[in-house]
Amino acid sequence: MFLKQFFIDGLGCESYLIADEVAKVATVIDPDRDVSQYVDAAAQHGFTITHIIETHLHADHVSGNTDLAQRTNAKIYIHEAAQAEFPHEILKDGDVLNIGALQIRVMHTPGHTPDSVTLLIIDPAKSKEPAAALTGDTLFAGDVGRPDLVGQSVAREMASQLYDSLFDSVLKLDDALTVYPGHGVGSLCGRSLSDARYTTIGAELATNPALRYTDREEFVHDLTTNVREQPRNHRTIKSMNHEGPKPLGKIEDRPLSIQQAIPNFERGAALLDVRPHDSYVAAHVPGGVHIIADDQLSSRIGLVLPPEVRIVILKDEDQDYPDIVLRLARVGYEDITGYLKGGIEEWESSGLPVTSGDVEDITPSQLYEMLQGDDSKPIVVDVRELWEYRMGRVPDAVLIPLGDLDDRAGELDPEQPVALICHSGVRSLSAAALLGSKGFKKMYNVAGGTEAWMQQGLPFEQE
Repeated sequence: MFLKQFFIDGLGCESYLIADEVAKVATVIDPDRDVSQYVDAAAQHGFTITHIIETHLHADHVSGNTDLAQRTNAKIYIHEAAQAEFPHEILKDGDVLNIGALQIRVMHTPGHTPDSVTLLIIDPAKSKEPAAALTGDTLFAGDVGRPDLVGQSVAREMASQLYDSLFDSVLKLDDALTVYPGHGVGSLCGRSLSDARYTTIGAELATNPALRYTDREEFVHDLTTNVREQPRNHRTIKSMNHEGPKPLGKIEDRPLSIQQAIPNFERGAALLDVRPHDSYVAAHVPGGVHIIADDQLSSRIGLVLPPEVRIVILKDEDQDYPDIVLRLARVGYEDITGYLKGGIEEWESSGLPVTSGDVEDITPSQLYEMLQGDDSKPIVVDVRELWEYRMGRVPDAVLIPLGDLDDRAGELDPEQPVALICHSGVRSLSAAALLGSKGFKKMYNVAGGTEAWMQQGLPFEQE
């Protein structure tokens, strides 16, 4: 049996290529939108991809299933409870799919979603017992799937189903069975995922904090309390995956002249500045939204822009445009017009407005000194999530999570300086850019965030 795992840094998504090395046939589990990685890996080993299996309809990333099916003629398989609208084969509990001599047995394990399944991989030539379990978003290394992405109104019901799926099915598998989850660290689909890429049933029973409950009600309460915020794009992602994503195809370079870009802004397009931190602070376009084009771009875009908005990219010359577009497309942002040719320099030389100085980096010590004064003290806004805020915060800091800031900016005075703080200083810079687009005059970005604040021994409130 051949098994290869593919991992997306930042999003924490894990997908798999599994093949019978004798029959040279393969299946892809939970494909990413970059389907070339599976096609290339299969070609390298002489495999033909015949099956595409989804462990569930995802809410955190757009699947590459329709794109991969178009390129390989493989069939897509998903549980009947998904009621997917694109061409697919239905899976039911107890079904067995044959990949050459390999068998994939389907266990229906609802809880994260109604259609969630666990896939048991069996190599009959070696044993009648499963060699591996692909648990999707039912069981992770260090956590279990969150039950609220289907909707807050049914979160308790889904958590109860997850309890049954885990304790009546998955956790009754052999302790030594290797578990390959659908996500790792960085995913929004859990709360405290480990950085381990795989685990075992026994290891999770011994160490997974979500499995410490033997009482259903305690389990349900824990999973539905202090959950992470839901990015504003998760409904769009679910809808795209339900209807069948449009194949992404090859991403072409798309430079825009200033004359080509301006009409897009006049029609409501957003300027997404993805340049590094120092470049943005030095000079930026008023009204632009800033998120660094790193591994966290996919996770953070949903906190600051709605998925239906048209986007023009502002990047540095050495930043890879197709990679940026892929990171956005993974989470449902597909209306990307192009990028500004010539960057910030061309924008400024064309006589268009550029600003600097409205966002200033300060250290935690500098913020502390400011807060001791009597005049022009900034208001401290903590843009982390509620669960982070409760673990510890700068005294008197106001909590407005980054994902809520667009709607709640009216609670702040744009004439008063605002000091923005997060865990490390990255989300807070995005928050500063968002406030700048709304006319705030002065924003301080606390470099190093609450982590640096604590390291410097400054006062810290905890519940």
